Amino acid sequence: MVHPVAEANEQSPFGSLSPEEFYAKHSVSHSASSFFDPRGLNIFTQSWTPLPPQPIIGIVALVHGFTGESSWFLQLTGVHFAKSGFAVCALDHQGHGFSDSLDGLPTHIPDIRPVVDDCIAYFDSFRSGYPPSLPSFLYSESLGGAIALLIHLHGGRGGGRLPWNGVVLNGAMCGISAKFKPPWPLEHLLSFVAAIVPTWRVIPTKSIPDVSFKVEWKRKLALASPRRIVGWPRAATAMELMRVCREVQERFEEVDLPMLIVHGGDDVVCDQACVEELYRRASSKDKTLTIYPGMWHQLVGEPEENVEQVFNDILHWLRSRAEQAAAAAAAPNSLEPPNANGTPTQQAAAA
Repeated sequence: MVHPVAEANEQSPFGSLSPEEFYAKHSVSHSASSFFDPRGLNIFTQSWTPLPPQPIIGIVALVHGFTGESSWFLQLTGVHFAKSGFAVCALDHQGHGFSDSLDGLPTHIPDIRPVVDDCIAYFDSFRSGYPPSLPSFLYSESLGGAIALLIHLHGGRGGGRLPWNGVVLNGAMCGISAKFKPPWPLEHLLSFVAAIVPTWRVIPTKSIPDVSFKVEWKRKLALASPRRIVGWPRAATAMELMRVCREVQERFEEVDLPMLIVHGGDDVVCDQACVEELYRRASSKDKTLTIYPGMWHQLVGEPEENVEQVFNDILHWLRSRAEQAAAAAAAPNSLEPPNANGTPTQQAAAA
């Protein structure tokens, strides 16, 4: 199945179509709403569901990354999953997309915990509209990978309605690449700067789109979003992103849900070695790691043949785990293993 990004152009994710024409072409319905979180921030949400006669086989909650949003590239992946039979939902994190900013500062995240709580609250609300037996999955990109892991690890604290049946980690930020960190001595002075001037943009990292999207027109499309903020992260945000990496690394052994990790072999934003360590240390009995040689951080930003390879792998994994979860729910006393062969797998895909 062709990913809808093939229909986009450098100005619009919908190409020459209106959003309504685009959704109709792909036989999905779309809705958008918002809610006020406990801090009074208005958090934007949206969802995509397949139109009849396509049955709904599962739920997928999308978690975007730093400076990302749910209404641009990520929604194309949402449509891709929805036309394949999944009810899909997403939100914009604080200061991203159409959600309110903390203190009016775009992309500022000095504390990840409210962001995780927003996700838990909305995703559980969305899932409550479907039968509890319907399998549900997290799909995440970049910083969203760390957030998805924290949703899994913190779900019990927030009273999550049901456990998740699996997670897809696409270019997950379990660690920041050494090629993307601020140069010495700024990295070592960061805690001091964050304590004195937490909102100061003092972190001279490379432009994220420039090193994430290999195809030039897709890089232009990323920058064409009217809601995208391009700029250096603020000191307190950079400190929090590094702290989040340390937290998830310390808790790798606690990760026990079915897991698919996909990562570009030439990703210079998020550290490949860290997702490899997650794969080794996670307690999950069903876990797969695929490193795609030569591919960059944003796998949807690759040439078309690479995009199809990656997202066909992801869809195959989601469909097979949805089928397994449905079968297990129908026969709860079954002793069948949780994955196709009962053992973890690791592979390097050809570019």
